[in-house]
Amino acid sequence: MPIPEDVTGDEIDKDVRQELQSLPKTLAEDVARNLVMVARLLDEDPEGAYGYSRVALRLASRVAAVREAAGFAAYANQKYGEALAEFRAAKRMTGNIDLWPVMADCERGLGRPEKALDMAGAPEVHKLDKAGQVEMRLVAAGARRDLGQLDAAIVTLQSPELAANSVQPWTARLRYAYADALLAAGRESEAREWFAKAVEADRDGSTDASDRLAELDGVEFVDAMAEDADDEVQAPASSEASKDEDEDKDEDTDDDQDDKD
Repeated sequence: MPIPEDVTGDEIDKDVRQELQSLPKTLAEDVARNLVMVARLLDEDPEGAYGYSRVALRLASRVAAVREAAGFAAYANQKYGEALAEFRAAKRMTGNIDLWPVMADCERGLGRPEKALDMAGAPEVHKLDKAGQVEMRLVAAGARRDLGQLDAAIVTLQSPELAANSVQPWTARLRYAYADALLAAGRESEAREWFAKAVEADRDGSTDASDRLAELDGVEFVDAMAEDADDEVQAPASSEASKDEDEDKDEDTDDDQDDKD
């Protein structure tokens, strides 16, 4: 797959670059450039990212960073079985448990919420950092909802992190998930409160909490672009009507002239 000339491979994280030092220099550069493309496209073009991840995987399948990148690319394309296999491979290579929450979410994607809940209660969770533990809580709550256990999902999300006043990278998503669970349970007034709190914490627009809040408040958004397009479509019709009127007037004038003759 083509790679832009401005992508050198030096953009990758230093830890990944260190992993690639086990490869011949030219090969390491090729793998690094493909990994850069995976990271660059993952959010906006998941299919493209997946393609580059497969190239990197073909070149260096024994590098943990490559397996992890392939896992995230597959995950972004909802290829959960493939993603889980890659994450497991990366975990075996490094012994790192940071991927535990996303592995559990892959189990959800495969229709196995019970397995995700088992993972949420495993000893590995205690080894996660705070961000990882919050992510695991979100996955567990999602699994409860998969099973139709709304009240349990709400309780799962109730935590010191949810109640904290300080804003952390996970705060908006945690508040949003809690608000969404409350709304699903029919607790609309509480849901509105927590969607508002999610908006306060969502400084980079990572959720659609503001839209959900507006929806609860009965606010309707008007698409100005669509209105302009409608006006453009209607304009020729008005012109055509004016043209018909002018033709009718001409015909009436001709008739009057005939009568005089």
